[in-house]
Amino acid sequence: MYDLLKEKVLNANLDLPLNNLVKLTWGNVSQVDRALNVFAIKPSGVPYEKLKKEDIVVCDLEGNIVEGNLNPSSDMKTHAYLYRNTEVGAVCHTHSTWATAYAQSGNDVEVYGTTHADSFYGSIPCARYLTAEEVEDDYELNTGKVIVETIKSKSIDYLSMPGILLHGHAPFTWGKDAKEAVTNSLILEEVCKMNILTKIIKTNPEKLPEHISEKHYQRKHGKNAYYGQNKKGEI
Repeated sequence: MYDLLKEKVLNANLDLPLNNLVKLTWGNVSQVDRALNVFAIKPSGVPYEKLKKEDIVVCDLEGNIVEGNLNPSSDMKTHAYLYRNTEVGAVCHTHSTWATAYAQSGNDVEVYGTTHADSFYGSIPCARYLTAEEVEDDYELNTGKVIVETIKSKSIDYLSMPGILLHGHAPFTWGKDAKEAVTNSLILEEVCKMNILTKIIKTNPEKLPEHISEKHYQRKHGKNAYYGQNKKGEI
């Protein structure tokens, strides 16, 4: 019943090391099937070079294992909370170097160039630290709650802002499916790298003018998008 879902999640997870987004086992991807009210996710601690389709774990939206013989990712409760509280189709979490460096700084990722503006509508927020009580109570669940809290408190449209940083932790991205969630993770990583290098060249770079930023996002994602070979302007 879940074979296609598990295969998509397997392939997306295998894309993480191929795109230099993970070292060791520092990452995971999941995808939800809302018709079946389940999501598939990478098992905890399994090296990518050994990962097989039958290893992928299927959980319900409350985080209970529906199918699989291995423990799901330790971040499973974060993914489950995001699925229960947003309409995203997939979630990707990595500890990629440049985005994680930004997360450790606690800074939002400002829009300095069109590479950013093409895919993220505005500055990419860095959520707050979890409190000691949140860490002790239910760390992974509360991580999801802090992500959703940040989205709501900043009035962010999570469909046009497909990612976030967690202060002191790392990035989470999402998309309509697992492949898109990984793509957004790769874009976020590259944007963070570009920003850091830009700040080395110029300590206080100016932000990209809003009219340019707006043009680049809308030409790919707006109702009259024209970039590429389809309506939404995929690369």
